[in-house]
Amino acid sequence: MIFYFAVTATCCTFACMNRIVAIVLSLFAPLTLLAQGECEDTCKHIHGIDLSHYQGDVFWEAVGENAKTAYVYLKATEGGDNIDDKYKRNIELAHANGMKVGAYHFYRARIPQAVQLRNFRAQCLPEDQDLIPMIDIETRSGLPREEFVDSVFKFLKLVEQEYRQKPLIYTGANFYDKNFQHLLDDYKIMIAQYTTREPVLADKRDITLWQYTAKGRIKGVNGHVDKSRFMGDHRLREIRFRHR
Repeated sequence: MIFYFAVTATCCTFACMNRIVAIVLSLFAPLTLLAQGECEDTCKHIHGIDLSHYQGDVFWEAVGENAKTAYVYLKATEGGDNIDDKYKRNIELAHANGMKVGAYHFYRARIPQAVQLRNFRAQCLPEDQDLIPMIDIETRSGLPREEFVDSVFKFLKLVEQEYRQKPLIYTGANFYDKNFQHLLDDYKIMIAQYTTREPVLADKRDITLWQYTAKGRIKGVNGHVDKSRFMGDHRLREIRFRHR
């Protein structure tokens, strides 16, 4: 009899524990969905993606049918002579399937700015652009901060002179805080931060776009894809390429 009650009590304890675990999991389920999709299927934020050769051949017909994907940034170049071998195919097919497209350049601080601009300009043709050029800045290439910042602004000035509009700056939240506080106020920025909370920079400046995951999924793309969205009341028209 004592054994019976002990077993029964133990079973009740396990049952109670299971119920508690189920309740806790149900409470955290919305956070899990937020981390995976960042309200992509339910909210009114404007979402987009960026792609490079790492995604291989993209089935653009399927991407173009995704009503939640309003824009795409394509890697065009890196440094002084690196050209993304999928860029020309991607931009042609993205346009053919109704996407708003922009090109981006991965900046290498030790390579002369004029050489990098020449490389980017050969691929990022103004007539092909729906969105302002984006400059991807993720590394100081071993330079001291002051020398690095000087290098970046020389390049940004050349890009602005070439395209007659300021580029969009892409960088990580931590990298921005360490290198760019109060220095990029005249530029629109896309901040990468892969968390469930919206990014807040150390200088509290306004953020135009937030890249919230590097492990997104979208029909038409094999593997992971970077996904981003506009912050607050920002809209797609703010990064439209101004054709002259």
